[in-house]
Amino acid sequence: MYVKFEELAEDSRVWIYQSSRDLSAQEISKIAIELKVFLESWTSHNKPIKAACQIKYNRFIIIAVDKDFETSGCSIDTSVGFMRLLEKKYKVDLLEKMNIAYKTDNEIKYTSLADFKTLVINKFVNKDTVVFNNLVSTIFEYNNSWETTIKNSWHGRFL
Repeated sequence: MYVKFEELAEDSRVWIYQSSRDLSAQEISKIAIELKVFLESWTSHNKPIKAACQIKYNRFIIIAVDKDFETSGCSIDTSVGFMRLLEKKYKVDLLEKMNIAYKTDNEIKYTSLADFKTLVINKFVNKDTVVFNNLVSTIFEYNNSWETTIKNSWHGRFL
């Protein structure tokens, strides 16, 4: 059951899928429709899941699920399968967890973890560089610590 993102409580579960490139306006429009169709029919043990989605900065797909609606391993696998379909259709990586997105000069950059470590060592990024902490797990965390500085994120271990 699809709902608006704002209708979900702050303790609702979130998953963030980071694109390996900016999505075009046309792609975002199509993906938004496909996400809505998917979420309208998404179930866990044949029961609807109350879920919402957002696409931020032409790069991040955020799916949220009301905490009062059970998600199972199978339903989560179904959502990952859906993301794999999007990857193939739009020729983009959405499931690669070993890459980092960060902001520099108000532009979002995307790099491998190894290259990010090199950026830190060479001082191209610093403790105040904005990064995206895709490990947040609730809407509250998403709203308050998803977009944060390196010093306030797990990325800080590379400083």
